[in-house]
Amino acid sequence: MALEAADLPIGDFDSRGPILRPTLHDAIVARVRDMIIEGELAPGTRLHEGNIGKMLGVSRTPLREAVKFLASEGLLELSPGKGAVVRQFTAKDVCDSLVVLGNLEGLAGQLACEHASDAEILEVRHLHDRMMDMYAKRDRMPYFKLNQNIHSAILRLSKNEALISVHSILQARLKRIRYIGNEGPEKWAGAVADHEEMIEALEARDGERLSKVLTAHMEKTWERVKHSV
Repeated sequence: MALEAADLPIGDFDSRGPILRPTLHDAIVARVRDMIIEGELAPGTRLHEGNIGKMLGVSRTPLREAVKFLASEGLLELSPGKGAVVRQFTAKDVCDSLVVLGNLEGLAGQLACEHASDAEILEVRHLHDRMMDMYAKRDRMPYFKLNQNIHSAILRLSKNEALISVHSILQARLKRIRYIGNEGPEKWAGAVADHEEMIEALEARDGERLSKVLTAHMEKTWERVKHSV
């Protein structure tokens, strides 16, 4: 059956169920991205377009466009000889990227506390509460997507376009790494505790505290994933 589009935001897609609709392109991108994040397509895996197209019920043309987009995010690498391969990061790649990401988010936290409106901060609170609902249900992929939306939202509240742009590139590349940082109840609980402190600092407009929490959160992420990369 051909893949069709849905009225759900990409963050609400369930990678295990049938795709409904925003656009066909967005739907394919979301599904393949989820396969990479959840490890269904492991690092170093070559994408077999015929098999994936058959599984998703799509032709090669929209699938190839989705593959190009995921390559632009840094999740895939395109090789003339091999086609598309799931990007494989070294431990140093991951550590270096998390150091940069932590410092970018630390700066964004300071700026967000200065520039965000009360209504914008309330929107982040709503995202946090939805994320906590998913945590209570141990529904990991929806939790993860809301988690990433919160980090992106804090960057948007910085009102600094250059900062947002650089951060979005690194965040996209590290989605799989960030996802495995929640493997196991202890690691997951630790990440949740960090987010509870984040929202408290943001609501208090305590820029210094929020900056420290965000930077430390990335340092802890490295500790959670370093034995898995």
